[in-house]
Amino acid sequence: MKDLVVLVADKDMEAGIRTLLEKRYDALGIRRVEADVFVHPEHDPGVFHKAHVFLRQYSNQYRYALVMFDHEGCGQENRPASQLESEVKERLEREAGWRGRCEVIVIEPELEVWVWSKSPHVAGALGLTAEEMEQILNRFERNRLGKPKFPKEAMNACLRQSKIPRSSSIYAELAGKVSLKSCSEPSFEKFRDTLKRWFPKSSTEEEKVSDGASETNS
Repeated sequence: MKDLVVLVADKDMEAGIRTLLEKRYDALGIRRVEADVFVHPEHDPGVFHKAHVFLRQYSNQYRYALVMFDHEGCGQENRPASQLESEVKERLEREAGWRGRCEVIVIEPELEVWVWSKSPHVAGALGLTAEEMEQILNRFERNRLGKPKFPKEAMNACLRQSKIPRSSSIYAELAGKVSLKSCSEPSFEKFRDTLKRWFPKSSTEEEKVSDGASETNS
């Protein structure tokens, strides 16, 4: 039985989550896990409505299941993300055999909100200098955390200026480089805390983690 199956809404999310699990498990504060990441063919609405159908076949093959999708674009934007999480989780537990072994994370408004941090790696991955990126971001309204209120639009504006085509490889690069310690996005914190609860490091592994870790490793 493998450790974890993850169901996500698109290739961008798949690239980011796969990189975090495969390369950043130390920074997440977890042990190495054996995980598979699947993309639902119907994207965010498909994950919301049919995650339990998709994951039913895997209930005896993995210890835990994690479901992730964007609030924006799921077709349920008029309802609180927490309500959607509870509804999908209930179906997973009641109808798909995942009772006590699953979690659901709805990212508000969408995955790109995880991109925006103070890390210098963000501008580099988008093909800009820090100054160029800040000039673009100044055109966008900010949320309470100081991030663009419309994160995907802000990212697209940066990519238009740098003339870099939108690609899931950008999300993999960011997931592999940006510090995780300063990420205060609630959905990311839930992602990290869930993994730490399911896959804690052993005391030996904890001792090996350097207090002076570089950004890439933290």
